[in-house]
Amino acid sequence: MKPLRKLSIPILAVSLLMGSTTALAVNIDEAALGIDNQLLGSVSTVAGKGELGELNGPASSALFRSPWSLVTMPDGSVLVADSKSHLIRKINNNEVSAYAGITFKQDVYGNPIGGYADGKAEASVFEQPKGMAADQQGNLYIADTENHAVRKIDTAGSVTTIAGNGVLGSKDGTGKEASFYSPQDVAIAADGTIYVADTLNNAIRRISPTGVVTTLNALSTRVVEVVPGQAIASGDYKDGELKTALFNEPAGLALDAKGNLFVSDTGNQLIRYIDLAAGQVTTVAGHVPAEQAAFYEKNALYASGDLIDGDASVAQFNFPKGIAVTAQGGLIIADSLNHSIRYLKDQYVSTLAGDLDGLSGIKDGAERSSSLQNPTDVAVAADGSVWIADSYNNKLRKLSFYELPAGIHNDGVVKVVNGSQRITFESEPENLNGRVLVPVRAVTQALGYSVEYNENTTTGERTVRLTKGTVTVELTIGKQQIKRIVPNTADVIKDIDVAPYINHDLTYVPIRFFAEELGQNVQWHQETQTVIIR
Repeated sequence: MKPLRKLSIPILAVSLLMGSTTALAVNIDEAALGIDNQLLGSVSTVAGKGELGELNGPASSALFRSPWSLVTMPDGSVLVADSKSHLIRKINNNEVSAYAGITFKQDVYGNPIGGYADGKAEASVFEQPKGMAADQQGNLYIADTENHAVRKIDTAGSVTTIAGNGVLGSKDGTGKEASFYSPQDVAIAADGTIYVADTLNNAIRRISPTGVVTTLNALSTRVVEVVPGQAIASGDYKDGELKTALFNEPAGLALDAKGNLFVSDTGNQLIRYIDLAAGQVTTVAGHVPAEQAAFYEKNALYASGDLIDGDASVAQFNFPKGIAVTAQGGLIIADSLNHSIRYLKDQYVSTLAGDLDGLSGIKDGAERSSSLQNPTDVAVAADGSVWIADSYNNKLRKLSFYELPAGIHNDGVVKVVNGSQRITFESEPENLNGRVLVPVRAVTQALGYSVEYNENTTTGERTVRLTKGTVTVELTIGKQQIKRIVPNTADVIKDIDVAPYINHDLTYVPIRFFAEELGQNVQWHQETQTVIIR
């Protein structure tokens, strides 16, 4: 992966052509470009209107109710655990349909009430289904969280219970003799073994192909007095031998190519790794204090979270949940309360998407200009894009990664690409003291702006007005200012470092004009001397 860097000079200018500005969906481990450890990508909404409901139909108008997890299937469809609708939904060819479960009753607030019933998929009942995994044959396994059970939907459309019985507990045994406490994820190995993140038991459980449930790690004995006189059992932290290791509300599982487990240890704000053959647990990402006593603040159920990228040992998370392994062994992480998608690769953690400050929102767009609200799961599609269960936005989002168009190389000429298209100029860019500028008309017309040139016959002042909708942006030739004009509001004037000028009857403007005033994302690829506009 070749590095991109942010523009070290404050102003460049480039031309645009009409065309898609959507980033290409490429494999994150192969072709995606990065900028100071920030991979370039674009977040879009692929399903969900954002309102609460169970409406099927066109993906853009379908309704969800806290979609929690998703699985990409070999046929290109995506299955969604719509947790608070108590349903499993299917997205295929931009259509949302029912896959399993029914809603048969509502509470006094109009919210669906779950239940517990096996049988045909169209008559089965779930209660807050969350984590899911599919085997090579296309059978689906579900952590049916509030039924405290692991369920299966086979390829014939029949729902059965693999383990658990609808009653919370912490008992090993066979099938329904075993008990769980709010399991939130499952992973299935090639030999049919199922691993379960038994969240409120603070345990990793194993279900053999014959249905025998065993607990792999030690159970926590830590008790926290959350308020005076009220003590609550809590998880704990310990690496080392698996049989003595401790977790704190593990919520996400993913098997790697070796058949070992990544675990999002949510309450500890860590990513852990279980080497099943060696029987060892290690922490592979997240901050662990040197002194064990400093791991939790006084009377805290959970370790403190934060949003920090960097070396894996110093990176920080805030309730990481669903995880997915990439083709080259990287790990994508739904960092729920940072409202971000993170990436662990080569012992380094970066943020792929989400607000720069970890704030919640509902905005599509380029990587850190996008925003999410409590993303709870991720899944890697066959084309290399990442599906996101954007739970509290009641949407399914997609993160697609960017690569330069074919044939771009360093030939000594400054190049400009708009999304996946290389730009052809009416006149070559001009370099003014390290700032590259280009003609304004081709750019603004491509973006849908009307262009108006004016000259004051008295003062000789010449201006260019660019209008789209109710917004007008005015530039004055030879003046280092931009004026934004909106009806019924005061004009806003901003300074720029390079004044627009006229050369060969063409008006040239700087890149900050595009990046800040016309809402474009602009990056500079030093290695190929290319300006990238998205």
